[in-house]
Amino acid sequence: MHKNIRAVSFLIKIIFSDMDGTLLDSRSQLPVGFDEMMSELKRRGVIFAPASGRQYQSLLRSFGGYKDDFLFVAENGTLAMRHDEEIFSRAMRRAEADRVIEFGLSLKNIFIVFCGKKSSYYLESQFTPEGFAEFEKYFTKNIAVESFSDVDDEPLKISMFDVTKRAAENIYPYLRAEFEGPLQVDLSSDQWVDVMSAGINKGVAIRNVQRILNVAPEECAAFGDYLNDYEMMKAVGYGFAMANAHPDLKAVARCTTLSNDEAGVLVGIRKLIAEGLL
Repeated sequence: MHKNIRAVSFLIKIIFSDMDGTLLDSRSQLPVGFDEMMSELKRRGVIFAPASGRQYQSLLRSFGGYKDDFLFVAENGTLAMRHDEEIFSRAMRRAEADRVIEFGLSLKNIFIVFCGKKSSYYLESQFTPEGFAEFEKYFTKNIAVESFSDVDDEPLKISMFDVTKRAAENIYPYLRAEFEGPLQVDLSSDQWVDVMSAGINKGVAIRNVQRILNVAPEECAAFGDYLNDYEMMKAVGYGFAMANAHPDLKAVARCTTLSNDEAGVLVGIRKLIAEGLL
């Protein structure tokens, strides 16, 4: 850990955590001791909140037993749910989503996902076993369509998977050059890029959740590993970057913890407990 973790007297009320590369290990498994820690947080009156680029239904698949306990920030901050009810969302205009899709269809080796409130959608013509296997990790509820114009749903974001796993080089620069400003373009991993409404990210969602639930930033902690967690680190009093995090995220985080393969989230929570912050 770095920097002074105990600087104010606020007790933490919500802990936000990214999923892939953060809470989940390299085999996409929850850390040993997770359920015991969640029981301890509940006993202390602390809300745990997965904050992910994953679909809400995908988060429910991972945490079905915690549906009534957790707060869920899904789709990179475009949707927040609690007790299976929407508390915040920021959808794209349909015309914007259509422009992004049209541009994406001009790129090579790309699997496009229309991420809606009700489901996610992909083109039958783009189906490959490799692409679908990656897609299904994050989008549990999905529907194949002949054309995205057939989709009757609100677009939260348009996600693109680079099958060559070089999204930072192959598609991210082109999407930023074409859409950054009017829209938000986030590099979510080496393989995924998300395009959303301008000014939306996990940090914006968290600030809205804080406002709605009357919780101060200083009463929140967060754990993350990648650039789509950058704004989340700045929206909370105690931002933890994983040991495996991107250097730019480590630079803005208040604290560091062990890697996702070393149960770094649980280690960080134990540190907060030891410091009397929970």
